[in-house]
Amino acid sequence: METSGTDENTVEAWAHSYIRSASLAHKCAPPAPPENWAAHPSPSDVRPLERPPELVLSERSPKTPRPGALREPKVRAQLLHTFWCHELQAAELMCWALLKFSDAGPEFRRGLVRIWKDEVRHMALYAEHVKKLGFTLGAFPMRDWFWQRVPACTTKLMFVAVLGMGFEAANLEHAPRFAMWFRMVGDHAGADLQDRVALEEIGHVRFATHWFKTWTGADDFETWMQALPRPLSPMLMRGKSINRDARLTAGMSEAFIDQLARYQPEPYGR
Repeated sequence: METSGTDENTVEAWAHSYIRSASLAHKCAPPAPPENWAAHPSPSDVRPLERPPELVLSERSPKTPRPGALREPKVRAQLLHTFWCHELQAAELMCWALLKFSDAGPEFRRGLVRIWKDEVRHMALYAEHVKKLGFTLGAFPMRDWFWQRVPACTTKLMFVAVLGMGFEAANLEHAPRFAMWFRMVGDHAGADLQDRVALEEIGHVRFATHWFKTWTGADDFETWMQALPRPLSPMLMRGKSINRDARLTAGMSEAFIDQLARYQPEPYGR
């Protein structure tokens, strides 16, 4: 049951603080969310004011290295640093959705907090491995790629379609591929980390798929495509090879997966 609390001691205030903080320590080891929820939450579109000074923003995403390049510890560290940045933005965006879609109901909003905890834990795992490779957070530039796209979602349906059924679902394909690359160069700890993240990502995709079905009545592919804000495309939301088993475990239907696998964008100008 949601309870009223002071402005300073509610989940909403806590989420606001996490997004707006410019402290790297706060981003990496934030306080646990309080027990109190605002009695009458109102929608709030909160964005980061600035990044921690240790993090240097770039307008370009680093190129994905070739598998053989991962023999170099620096290349592996940079790739893991990119994944850390993705987890950071995912954690922030869970808080953003909690504030933005305050009408979504307590069960959905509590689910966002549970996923936030996973994202922060993944951040710690990536940061630890980056450190083992001899580098620190901020040693490589970051791009606010997800922040540049996800806030285009104006409804809770769009949010679960884009982040959970879209970008996080794509990681069901990407993470196992990177795990294989790490094993190829002998970094079994890095590979195990990718496997762990991929496994836990299934629950995030299942959460999004559940709510998409709840709100629309099905995980219809065409309905999902219509929920993606332009110019986002399904092409961004899958790997080269579909991880069918993981997507089925995450609650996606055979028909949805088949259509995603067959999808090709229409030729320009049509």
